[in-house]
Formats: sequence, C-alpha cells, structure tokens
Amino acid sequence: MIHSSAVIADDAVVGAAATVGPSCVLGVDGVGTPLRVGRDAVIRSHVVLYRGATVGDSFHAGHGVLVREATSIGNHVSIGSHSVVEHHVEVGDGVRLHSGCFVPELCVLESGSWLGPGVILTNSRYPNRADSKAKLQGVRVGRGAVVGAGAVLLPGVRVGAGALVGAGAVVVGDVTPGAMVVGNPARA
Repeated sequence: MIHSSAVIADDAVVGAAATVGPSCVLGVDGVGTPLRVGRDAVIRSHVVLYRGATVGDSFHAGHGVLVREATSIGNHVSIGSHSVVEHHVEVGDGVRLHSGCFVPELCVLESGSWLGPGVILTNSRYPNRADSKAKLQGVRVGRGAVVGAGAVLLPGVRVGAGALVGAGAVVVGDVTPGAMVVGNPARA
C-alpha cells in the first residue's frame, strides 16, 4: 500500500508488497541512478530516500528517516525514527540502527551490526577547513558488533567483528574483534 500523499519519482523502483506511509519522498531528491527498494519494505511517514540509493528486501524505516544518494543498504535492515544515513555509505544485511542515529559519508556497517539509540559516527577530524572533505575518514563497524546508546565514534575508527562498545562511550581508537570497551575515552 502506498499512501496517496507519498511522492515517488517516476523512475523509482519500489518492490512488491511495499508499504509507504504518508508524506514520504522516494527517489526525487539527489542525483544518480533511480532509487531501488526491494520487496516487503515498510517505509513509515516522512521518510526521504534519495535517488542513487539501493535498498534491499524487507527494509524497515521509522518515521522521518533520511537516506542519501550512493548508499547501499542490504536485506533485512531496520533504521529507527529520525536517523540520518548520509551519502556513500554501505550497510550490510541484518543491520539495525535504533532511533536518532547519525551515519556520515564513507562509513561501513557490516552485516549484523547494531547501533543503539542516539549513536553518532563521525568522519572529519578537523571540520570546516578548506581541506576537510578531502580528508574524510569513515567509521567501520564490523560484523555483529554492538554499539551502545549514545556512543560517539571518531573518524577512521574500526570496531572489530563481535565487539561491544558500551553506552555513552567515546571511541577514539580501533576496537579489536570481540573486545568490550567503555568510557571516555573508551577502554577495555
């Protein structure tokens, strides 16, 4: 079911059995190839998915989610209300972002990774400088890693597979696979 107030680009591809809520904008903003959304999507009100994004099957988006262009989202991904996924991001299968997450460009969320509410990933060590865009470093969250509520991960950080980042942690360096880190700065 597609709500009558949703705006969907003529060339957008929205898979079978999709539910698109009121005031959604799909495939209109941005540049690039047409938006592609897989089967069985549930896209709640006020979601904006840009042109050039590719979204897999069984995607769930909470209210007010924004996904920018050149982003690839796998199957069985859930993005909570008011989360922002910027452009040139890779999201693997089975990833869960709770409400209020921010994922900037060049980040990679590997399959099965999990971000708690309000997690902020960053990608610019020295923002608002003339060379900032040329020096962006995305965060990589490994397969099955868990990042607790309100954690902040600094540019270029790598969280290893199966690692756990505690709620409220400020992660300034890499986290080895299977490790648990907490605090500010985050430590094992």
